[in-house]
Amino acid sequence: MELLANKLRPQKLNDVIGQKHLIGDGKILTNLVNNHKIFSMILYGKPGIGKTSIANALINELNMRYKFLNATTNNKADFDIAIEEAKMYGEMILVIDEIHRMNKDKQDILLPHIESGLIILIGLTTSNPYHKINPAIRSRCQIFELKELSTQDIAEGLKKACEYLPNIKIDDETLKYIATLSSGDFRFALNTLEVAYYATNDHIINIDEIKKINNKPVFFHDKDEDGHYQVLSAFQKSIRGSDVDASLHYLARLIVAGDLDSIYRRMSVIAYEDIGLANPGIGPKVMAAISAAELVGLPEARIPLGQVVTEMALSPKSNSAYLGIDAAINDINKGLSGSIPKHIIDGSPNYIYPHNYKNDYVYQEYMPDKLKNKKYYHKKDNKYEANLNKIYDEMRDGK
Repeated sequence: MELLANKLRPQKLNDVIGQKHLIGDGKILTNLVNNHKIFSMILYGKPGIGKTSIANALINELNMRYKFLNATTNNKADFDIAIEEAKMYGEMILVIDEIHRMNKDKQDILLPHIESGLIILIGLTTSNPYHKINPAIRSRCQIFELKELSTQDIAEGLKKACEYLPNIKIDDETLKYIATLSSGDFRFALNTLEVAYYATNDHIINIDEIKKINNKPVFFHDKDEDGHYQVLSAFQKSIRGSDVDASLHYLARLIVAGDLDSIYRRMSVIAYEDIGLANPGIGPKVMAAISAAELVGLPEARIPLGQVVTEMALSPKSNSAYLGIDAAINDINKGLSGSIPKHIIDGSPNYIYPHNYKNDYVYQEYMPDKLKNKKYYHKKDNKYEANLNKIYDEMRDGK
């Protein structure tokens, strides 16, 4: 029996759920199809948000030869065969799932053919390609990030799916409940709907029936459909505000909902945005807790996460470094950059080497003339930064 998710595989870009930043009038992927032109690309984002669907839609609309391979399960011989097929037809789209797992042998085979245009690569990955994909492959591809699907996106997709399920009876509230459970994964939502349909005799599906299949509590979404982001926002603000009990409460809501990825991302941001130089050791501790949580999985993941969130809430706070880099970026965006001083350009004979001087410090100008005497870092009143600045002042004074 063909799965509902496969039956609903989009044949055109306009059938894809969400991704309005890439698809629609005037958007890049739609324009590529309209101009009948395709380039090698990497699509990345969370599971179930449309990577394979977009690849399928592009292939169908462009009506080009194609082949699907998986970087993990297909071997070197499969890649050789794909290249030979491409040579027969002059060009071919090669869709590679889990491209971040492609080993060096397969990359070496593909690179010259991507370069020549014989192979048009569409790589699919859940991992950030800037971290996980070989630079040689990455530099030959356009990179498009797919955005998380909203509850409304998924509910609308489920409503369309109901047309493929004869005699189904389901209301909008139940569709929204399934969408909420999916945490942005449309494939998961479709599978839940399909199981519920075949698990009932009369095909009447309500929230109670869904709870029999999946009893995970729903905390994220409220009537305004903002709940997911509101919980994450409350989590960060509670840590920033040093309320340890509220921090643990919102962490618990995220853990019970099983949204570890959002926890990891938000904790990593908080460590550097809100705690920063007041406790710079917290960053490595957060990463260690994330690694431990990944290693043991739920339910034990709650233990390292609870410990590090407790320390984050109790930690002193500083946003001085965060404000400093934002101010510097703002100046760059306004065109305030200027030429690098000649004496610090690589190879300049006029460069003064600080390590040859007392305290490894000697004054020389590093800022461009346009920004001379510009200050981005403004210290906060906390023990660590006070100590840093004391050391810095003594170094400059030659003590």
